[in-house]
This record gives sequence, C-alpha cells and structure tokens, in this order.
Amino acid sequence: MKVNTKRNLPRVVSDWQDWMDDFFNISPTGLLNKIGITTPAVNIREDDDAYVIEVAAPGMEKSDFKLAVHRDTLTISCEKKEEKEEKEEDYQRREFSYSSFRRTFTLPEDVDRNAIEASYKRGVLYVKAIKLPEGEVADKSKTIKVE
Repeated sequence: MKVNTKRNLPRVVSDWQDWMDDFFNISPTGLLNKIGITTPAVNIREDDDAYVIEVAAPGMEKSDFKLAVHRDTLTISCEKKEEKEEKEEDYQRREFSYSSFRRTFTLPEDVDRNAIEASYKRGVLYVKAIKLPEGEVADKSKTIKVE
C-alpha cells in the first residue's frame, strides 16, 4: 500500500519532490530515453554454427547502419537524419529529426571475423557471426556490409 505523503504539501514543494523522485528512481537507460537518446533492444543467441544478434531498430534503412570488427569487438552503429519543411499560406514549419545509437559486443574467440553477415528486415537488424572450425584462429579486423 502506497501512502500519499504529499497531499498536505504546497504545490511547489510537491512538484520538486516529484522531480527528485523521478531523478533518483530512473534507470540510466530511462534517463537517456527521456532526453532523446535511445539504445535498441538486442537479442543474442548461439546456434551450432553461428552466433546471431538481433537489434530492434524500426524506421531505419539498411544504409543507416555501419558495422565493423576490430580485434575482438563488433561495433554496430546507426545514424538517421531527416529534415521536413512544410509551407501553408503564411505559415512555415521546419522539423528536424535525428536519431543514432552505437552498441559494441565482445566477440568470442571462435568467431570467423571474415564470415560475419548482416541483413535488415522488417525493423530488425540481423547479424550472423559464423563460428570457426575447431582449432582455427580468427583474423582481427573486418568491415561488414548490410544486405
């Protein structure tokens, strides 16, 4: 049961207390979302022959993504900029839209850095990292094209 301790407080004090509660009770991700920075949800699974990363990124185009491998790190970044201008009678409105994110993942030793594939379908980026045959050593750098 939640007790309302604010009901007898002046409005300014109550608003200040709400703000402090929000500030100290919000997660880092929630705080970033409140100021317009988002981090997409990610699913990672391991199959017999590969690791698959699924990144939820609706509204993007495949050309918005950049993927790169350097040593043991896979970096997925995305940037989308839009500018919209509307003119009606004496009114003019311009709207800018910008969204971006960057996620990094440490690759397991058994991933073939030259056999990483990416595709973007229905708002989800799929990254497939093929495993090396047992006993082989991986190259450390690679750029991946999104199909």
